[in-house]
Amino acid sequence: MLEKEIFSRHAQPGKRIAVVGTSGSGKTTMARRLAARLGVPHIELDELHWGPNWTEERDDVFRERVDIRLRGDGWTTDGNYTAVRDIVWARADTVVWLDYSLPLILWRLTRRTFSRAVLNEEIWHGNKESLRTHFFTKDSLYLWVFQTYKKRRREYPVLFARPEYTHLTKIRLRSVGEAQRWLESVRRDAQ
Repeated sequence: MLEKEIFSRHAQPGKRIAVVGTSGSGKTTMARRLAARLGVPHIELDELHWGPNWTEERDDVFRERVDIRLRGDGWTTDGNYTAVRDIVWARADTVVWLDYSLPLILWRLTRRTFSRAVLNEEIWHGNKESLRTHFFTKDSLYLWVFQTYKKRRREYPVLFARPEYTHLTKIRLRSVGEAQRWLESVRRDAQ
């Protein structure tokens, strides 16, 4: 299937929107802004996945939390979790893919990491980011970005073309400017 048949850059979203993209691309910010614009809740998948002390919830617990939170008529989510993709995408009516360049993602990740570390910002459940973790351990988000960036760019077009996801409006945004223009075009009364 041709890309133009899969993606739209001008479509209006519904009210159940999954925002996906590489770590650091701005998924949470986009999902939060969309939620505010549409008047629906924002559900951060990371918050449902991570427990205190950066412990990962078991998949069955994570899936149950996501199932419960996505029962409403309208919401936005952000995240790339394979363990709950079937739940999220089956209930979504729109997927927004932030497909930005690797240098931009690395810049955004660096800015976010330093800001959170310097301000000692709590993210969820008492968890905080540390520079040591991101630069000197196997749990580094930078390492994760390098491991997943190309994979996601290959994987998403294939996933979007699958029959079980034909119901989704698929929006691929390739630059911050394009994303901002699209967000500004979203009608507050979107169906």
